[in-house]
This record gives sequence, C-alpha cells and structure tokens, in this order.
Amino acid sequence: MTVDKELEKLSRTTPPAADPEARARALAAAMQAFDDAGNNAAVPQGNAKGWRQSSIINWIWSPAMNKKFLAGSALATLLVIPAAGYLAIELTRSGLPIVDQEKITDNISQNIAPKPAEPVTAAPQLSEAATEEDGPAQSAAATDGQTSQDKEQQAAKPDALKSKLEDSAATAGLAKRAAPAAPGIAVEGQLLTEPMAAIVPSPAPPAEGRVQIQLDPGRERFANAAANPIKSVATDPVSTFSADVDGASYSFVRRSLTGGAMPDPQSVRVEEMINYFPYDWPRPENANQPFKATVTVMPTPWNHDTELMHVAIKGYDIAPATAPHANLVFLIDVSGSMDEPDKLPLLKSAFRLLVNMLKADDTVSIVTYAGNAGTVLEPTRVAEKSKILSAIDRLEAGGSTGGAEGIEAAYDLAKQAFVKDGVNRVMLATDGDFNVGPSSDEDLKRIIEEKRKDGIFLTVLGFGRGNLNDSLMQTLAQNGNGSAAYIDTLAEAQKALVEEAGSTLFPIAKDVKFQVEFNPERIAEYRLIGYETRALNREDFNNDRVDAGDIGSGHSVTAIYEITPRGSPAVMNDDLRYGPAEKAPAETSDSAHRGELAFVKMRYKRPGEDKSALITTPVGDSNAVASVDAAPQDVRFSVAVAAFGQKLSRVAAVDSYSYQAIADLAAASRGTDTFGYRSDFLGLIRLADGLSQR
Repeated sequence: MTVDKELEKLSRTTPPAADPEARARALAAAMQAFDDAGNNAAVPQGNAKGWRQSSIINWIWSPAMNKKFLAGSALATLLVIPAAGYLAIELTRSGLPIVDQEKITDNISQNIAPKPAEPVTAAPQLSEAATEEDGPAQSAAATDGQTSQDKEQQAAKPDALKSKLEDSAATAGLAKRAAPAAPGIAVEGQLLTEPMAAIVPSPAPPAEGRVQIQLDPGRERFANAAANPIKSVATDPVSTFSADVDGASYSFVRRSLTGGAMPDPQSVRVEEMINYFPYDWPRPENANQPFKATVTVMPTPWNHDTELMHVAIKGYDIAPATAPHANLVFLIDVSGSMDEPDKLPLLKSAFRLLVNMLKADDTVSIVTYAGNAGTVLEPTRVAEKSKILSAIDRLEAGGSTGGAEGIEAAYDLAKQAFVKDGVNRVMLATDGDFNVGPSSDEDLKRIIEEKRKDGIFLTVLGFGRGNLNDSLMQTLAQNGNGSAAYIDTLAEAQKALVEEAGSTLFPIAKDVKFQVEFNPERIAEYRLIGYETRALNREDFNNDRVDAGDIGSGHSVTAIYEITPRGSPAVMNDDLRYGPAEKAPAETSDSAHRGELAFVKMRYKRPGEDKSALITTPVGDSNAVASVDAAPQDVRFSVAVAAFGQKLSRVAAVDSYSYQAIADLAAASRGTDTFGYRSDFLGLIRLADGLSQR
C-alpha cells in the first residue's frame, strides 16, 4: 500500500528539463553500440565463414561491376557461350527437334496445332561424328588458349570423321565410294559439295508392311511392239522371222516381280522368256547339219477351239575340248551412271567368273569408256590370269557416257588380236545410257553394222535399273551378229557366262531365219506368239544380205504358233466377198502335200561364210497329239511359259486363263530341274498372281 502511494505521488511531479549535452552524448553512445552489434553479430543460418550465402556468379559479378572492371564483359562471354554450346550439343545428341517460334506463334494465333516432327533416318554414327566436331569448334571460337591435348584431339577429328563416313557409306551399300558427310562439309581441307545419299530420309513403308522400291519407269526404254495379230491363211499364208536366243526379258521380269512390282508390259518379250530355259530337244548327230527341228501339234490349253504348233530347234553342241580359241574384248561402261551396287560392282564379279572358265591360251583385252575411251588391258593370254583380274578390280565409275568411241576402240583391238578360225567377240557391258557422241539407236546401229563385216561377234550384257536402255541393247545385239542378256544377280552371271558359256561365246550359225507356210486346206488362221521385234518381210528369207539372229553351241530355239483349223468356231476373219476365199480352196497339185498342216523352212550361214544353207521340215498329222497331257514334258513347260509371258504383256487371248492354271501346267511338267530354274519360275507365277490382285 505504501508503494502505491509513493508511485502516485511521483506521477504528479513535473519532470526536470533535459540537458542538451547529455542528450547528444546518449545518442552518440547508442549509435556506436548499434555499429558494434552489427559487426559482431552471429552469422545467419549457420554459415561459419562470416559472410552471407549468395550465387557464385553474383559473388564474381558484383565486385567486378562495383569496381567497374572492363574485363567483366569478357568474363561473361567465357561463361555463357560455352554453356550455350554445350546445351546445343546435348539437344542434337538427344534428337530433339528445333522449333520455329515464329511459326508456333502464327499457329497459335490461328488456332492451328503444330504437327509432330517426322522421324528422319540418318546414316549410322553420322550425327555423333558431326556433334563431336561442333563442340571443340565452338569452344575454340570463344577461347584463344587450348591445352596441347585438346589441340591433338582437334587435329585428329577430320581423320576420325572421314573414317566414320566411309563406314556409313559401306553400310548404305555404296560401292567403292566414301560419301561426303553432308553438302559443304570440309574433310582435310577439301570442300565436299556432293549430296550424301546415305543420309537421305527413307520413305515410310506401305501400311501393309511391304517395302517397295520406287523407280522412275519413264527413264527405261524397252524394245517391243504390239502383239502379233491373227492372220488369215487365205490372204497371208507365210510367216517369216529371225531367230532369237536372248533371255534378257525373263531376267528383267524376274527382277520386277521379286522387287514387288508387276513388270512393264513393254519389257515382256515372250520368245525370250520361252528361250531362257534349257530344253532337252533332240539334237543333231554331227556338226555337218548344225540344227535339228522337232514339231509338235497339240490342243491349246487356254482355247479348246484352237491348236498350238510348237517348233523346237536344237543346235549342235561343241565339246569343250574341241572349242576354238577365243579372242575376247571386254568393252566396259565406267560412266557415272554405272556407279551403283548392281552395275559396275556386279559387272566386275561377272567378268571374274568368265575369266576363270576360259582356257589358258585364250586372250582377253579390256577397253573402258566414259567421256572418252581408253585401253585398260592390251591382249593378254589367260595364262596371266592374275594380271587380267587385277585390271578388272581396278575399274572405277565416273563421267558421262560416250559409247560410240568405246565401240570403235574395242573392235579395233579385237581386229588387232584376230584369231583365224577362232572366236572373236566384243562383250559390251553397260546400262545403255549413252549420252555423249553418237548416241541414237540408228547412229550406233550403223557403226555396228559396219564393224560386223570384220567377222567379229557381239555380246551385250545389261546391268542395273532406273535408266536401263534395253532398246539400244537389242539394237546393238541384233545388228552386230550377237546376243543380249540382262544380269540382275551374280547367279544370272553364272548361268549366262559359265553354265551356258558355249552357247554364249561359240557361234555355230549366223543369220538364222525361219519361214512357215500354212496349208489353207487345213488351217484357217494363225498367230505367232512373240518375235514381234524379229519380224522379217517374206522376201528377206532368201536375201543373204539381210541380217538375222545367231545361234551358239547347244542353243535351243522355240517358236509357238496358235493355229485355227478350218471349220473351227474360233475363226475370227470372215471369208472375202471377192476372191478365192469365197470358195473351197483348190486341191494341191501334188497329192503328197494335201495332208500337210504347214511347211517349216530354216536358213543359216556358217561362221565366216556369206552364202546361206536351207533346212526344211513338213508338218502333218503325225506331229499331232490328242491332248495336252500327251505332249512331251518340255513342250508343256514351254507352253506354260508362253502363257505366262502373254498374260504379263496383257494379250487378250489368255485373259480367261488364270495364273493358277498356268502354275498347274508348269508344275505338272517341271521334270528334272538341275539348276532350279523351273522351281523359280513357279515362284514368279505365285508372285504375279498376288500382285495382280492388289
């Protein structure tokens, strides 16, 4: 209670006035105490180093800026630019797309959703090699100093990049050419401007999962014509054509079908498909008569109202031990268009096979042509095989294609090493893409016609797709006493140049012509299946100046006519109102000929001779069989091939004859198939059947 009274008393007392000097001393003491407390205060958040935590960049940046150092900008560059480069490298390695911000802004403003980036297929290791180059290059741009180890690594990068690019090119299937990394990338100081094929994005496969090769059919040229029409015997009883033993068309058809596409109908020559296969026709007993003809008349599988007249010719087969010496000139196209895996590399492998089967005393020469021609190998005996093979291995592609000059050089070399009573042959290997000098079919035809007078034969081997000039190949072969083949695989090279080397290299007859006369008493109409590009005028048969096809040792030639007997409901032509056709045909003056269906004639010249010889074969009822099954096995198989070829070339006569029916006929007559060619044919029929239904 006493304390409360004292407090109340004091509260009523007036305080004394403040001393100004004491006030000033107190304020100064307070300020000093505050400063001392700030300097000696404990570190916040437990930092024992005595300063506040902050960004290392602020720690560096703040003193520099506070002290106004001019080197601050350079320091920022050293830190920021490498960081940006590192980020770019990581984005590239991760395959992240680069987005166009302006385009996104436009799309957002228009309410358009951006499309997802499409995947890009690149060559293996290419992006990795490229990013390894970018990182050091960008760091070098920012800093002048590098360690000696960095410099050595940087100097080694072009070689490493080149090695990786060569591996990528090999992976992509490029032959003997290391593709550049990309347009404009320098390798070892050289600016490479050629586009790199290995990094072109691959087209996406079709929805069904089938991968198809897209080719430009407009660049390929084929020698063909419209299918032979039905002819009336009353007005046109004689059919004349040149022999054809080529098999190029079959090889091209096979490549198209196995590649997942139906062949161009213009690429299908039915006679070449038939003659592609070996047949065991009866052969002549000796070389005095180089041919023997066998004729079979049978019902037509695809038309019960017509018949087939099947004419088979077998050439005399020269024994290998008695084969004449060979003088061969390899005329090889090494232009830029041949720089594909299925062209020059395959060509070189094919010629190696041929060289390995030649005899030691045969001779080989090699002429190449691109922009101009050059002799790679002078005439060399096969006994020096390693020298010949080495010359083949050194071949490389590049440049334009001037074939005319190469043809001239090859024939000159063949003439220089000419072997009397031997085989003198130029073997032209090309895709037919001639584009320098005389390059039209007619220009080159004139050159070949002039050169064949020297007794030098010609073989034309076609390679590749995309720009194949089959038309020119056929022109050269037909007018150069030669034959043509299309090499699409090494197995086909083995067939054409090794297994059938005798018929390919050693001719037994040249200018072989056929002429068939039908008896109007028995036959109303006929149609020759195939041989459209081999047709001759009737008068050409007896004219020895007219060139025709050649036949090699053991070659077989098959020709098939679809014939319509008189009185058949299948007759397509009306009788003439005016002329002998309105009456029954007059009886043949010679009663011995009345029962004949037709008369087959052949003309040929022996190699080195200019005058032709004649072989004749009458066709009568004794040549006929009552049913398809009664025909010989090889006859039935060749008829199946003829049906298949006509169906691929869209001949109306076989429209109603199915692929399955063709396959059944071929399977039933396959017989002995030593090399598997007939089994492969059955596979092609199945492929065509499936592709035709898409």
